[in-house]
Amino acid sequence: MRDVTGMRRVVLAAGLLNLAYFGIEIGIARAIGSVSLFADSIDFLEDAAVNALVFVAATWDARRRAAVGTMLAAILLVPGAATVWAIWQKVLSPVAPAAATLSLTALGALLINLLCALMLARQREHGGSLMRAAFLSARNDVLANVAMIAAGAATAVTLSHWPDLIVGAGIFFLNLDAAREVYGAARAERGDGDEPPSA
Repeated sequence: MRDVTGMRRVVLAAGLLNLAYFGIEIGIARAIGSVSLFADSIDFLEDAAVNALVFVAATWDARRRAAVGTMLAAILLVPGAATVWAIWQKVLSPVAPAAATLSLTALGALLINLLCALMLARQREHGGSLMRAAFLSARNDVLANVAMIAAGAATAVTLSHWPDLIVGAGIFFLNLDAAREVYGAARAERGDGDEPPSA
């Protein structure tokens, strides 16, 4: 019981951090016209949703977690449409975002994801496949944030919209993969629930 309580406290904190930075990042993304920040903000929203699922379903059996996880994977595909729209708008209006703002916002995202990854790392063995998926997502997001900082530097040098657009498209595909990972985690939960008790 203590493990479950500690795990729920951690995922609640991680979920609130992700939700808060989603609001910050999407506002800045819209203000400076950054595709990569927009795509990454969607990733923060997805991570917050996964953390919320782990928090709510911590005391559920494997079958119920699997059912909700499968539904969540489908829901996570919906925000991706907004990223496609942002990419298309950038193609139509190829204006480079503010490089310094892009890099500083990406640095903030990097710090949030590092903190979440460290918190979740201590709990990743408790709470099944969805908890492990939440940890892996936060860890992988760190790499995306490094790419965003590099995109900001490249934008400052080239004054081109392409670095931001390319990294934003890459994060979009990572978000699709995140939905796939959640679906896979849900299937694993269902498999755990189908296993007969050991003798």
